Amino acid sequence: MKKTLKKVTGTIAGLAVIIVLLGSVVVTNENEYKLIRQFGRVERVIDNAGVTLKLPFIQTADTLPKQILLYDLAASDVITMDKKTMLSDSYVLWRITDPLKFAQTLNSSVASAEGRIDTVVYNSVKNVISSMSQNEVISGRDGELSQAIMTNVGDSMAEYGIELLAVETKRLDLPADNKAAVYERMISERDKIAATYTAEGQAEAQKIRNTTDREIAISISDAKAQAAAITADGEAEYMRIMAEAYRDPQKADFYSYTRSLEAARASLKGDSNTLILPADSPIARIFMGQ
Repeated sequence: MKKTLKKVTGTIAGLAVIIVLLGSVVVTNENEYKLIRQFGRVERVIDNAGVTLKLPFIQTADTLPKQILLYDLAASDVITMDKKTMLSDSYVLWRITDPLKFAQTLNSSVASAEGRIDTVVYNSVKNVISSMSQNEVISGRDGELSQAIMTNVGDSMAEYGIELLAVETKRLDLPADNKAAVYERMISERDKIAATYTAEGQAEAQKIRNTTDREIAISISDAKAQAAAITADGEAEYMRIMAEAYRDPQKADFYSYTRSLEAARASLKGDSNTLILPADSPIARIFMGQ
């Protein structure tokens, strides 16, 4: 009986030791913080992965996420500077950077943190979009709008030990009841802009054509003037040569001789091979050796 009692007592003591040891061990993973509390007050923060110890039954360990978290805001209506309603649907990437401050201000509640984020980000989205026209909002989807929202948020969440990494817009659209009208107005405005560009291009093209035509006309006129001057010079030279030839009797006779031969050759072209000349013709005298 005594042996049995000792054995039971030993077993209970062993279990108690195991329970105490298990209650003393704190395991921290890579993606989490551990807050060691004593009577509700945070005694220390463990932010490195590993195994540590705490006082059993007196101290407790709370866990906070260390990784980047995503909060999806509910879609809501916002009004632009030109009083146009748009539907905004965004999400936020955030993380806890100061777990102690997070625990003290938000009681370690992720839900409370998301409620604060929802309010701050929604107000920033509303303020930014209300300072922009609808066209500016639509054209700012390539990152400019998100950057403006982040600038408006600033470091307002730092007091809670939270850092907002990014505010991204999943959908920024027009309400269904006025979407068609807005698209038609935008298409009309783009058509007007395109027509303006086309008219300006055509005017510039006509200006270039007029300038080119004028330059071509000037070039042709100059070329004709130069050609006329060259022709006049050639004719003057021809007349000078002719006058000089007729002043010399020998040259005049030779010239008459060659011209007569050319005239005879011209008259013998084609099927005609008969040349009829008067006896006193210069060509006849040449042919008869006179």
